[in-house]
Amino acid sequence: MWEHDAVLLPRTYVDIVLAAGGVPVLLPPTADAAGAVERLDAVLLSGGRDVAPDRYGAAPHPAAGLPHPERDTAELVVLDRALELDLPVLGVCRGAQLLNIALGGTLHQHLPDVVGHDGHNPTPGAFTDVDVRLDPAGRVGAVIGPHLRVRCHHHQAVDRLAPGLVATGWAADGTVEAVELAGDGPARPFVVGVQWHPEEDAADVRLVAALVAAARRR
Repeated sequence: MWEHDAVLLPRTYVDIVLAAGGVPVLLPPTADAAGAVERLDAVLLSGGRDVAPDRYGAAPHPAAGLPHPERDTAELVVLDRALELDLPVLGVCRGAQLLNIALGGTLHQHLPDVVGHDGHNPTPGAFTDVDVRLDPAGRVGAVIGPHLRVRCHHHQAVDRLAPGLVATGWAADGTVEAVELAGDGPARPFVVGVQWHPEEDAADVRLVAALVAAARRR
C-alpha cells in the first residue's frame, strides 16, 4: 500500500551497541549529518554496498555493485569530522574500506580475482565463517586475542593501505581483515576497521565494547 524511501540499518548493529553499553544514534545519509558528529561520543560505520570506485581513482570492475553516491559523501564527511575531533571510530566491512579510502588507500574491487576463490562471500545474502589472525600488539588483537573465527560477507577488501594506517589482521589467504590508525601509546585515538561483521555474533561484544570504553575514556 505504501511506497516510501527509507533510512534503514540492520537491527544487529543497534543490539550490539546496546549490549556493549552504548546508546546508538542513527545518522541520515546526507552530508549535513556531519554537523551532529561533535555531539557524539564515537562513530560506527556500518557495512553495505560497494563504495564508488571513483572515490579512490579506479574505473568500475564488472563485478562491482551499484554505488550510492549520497551515502558515500555522507559517510566520508562524517568520518572526516570524527577524525578531526579524535573521536573513537569503528568501521565494519564497508566501513573499514571507507576508512582506508578516506586516508588515501585503495580497494581490490573483486577479491576472487586476487585470491582465486570466493570464500569470503560464497553465498550472496549469507554470512560465512573465516579464520583471522590478529597482531596481538594491535588494538583488535589486544581486545580479542591472536586468532578469531569471524562472520564475513564481502567481495572487496583493502588493496593499497592508506598512509597512517597499519594492517593488524589477516585471513589465511592474505586478505587484510583489520586495520587501525598507526602510532603508539594510550593517547592514540581508537580508530579501527574490521572487514568482518562483529554485529553478527551477539555472544561476542568485545570489539564494540572496546569502542564504547574508548568513548568513555575520552
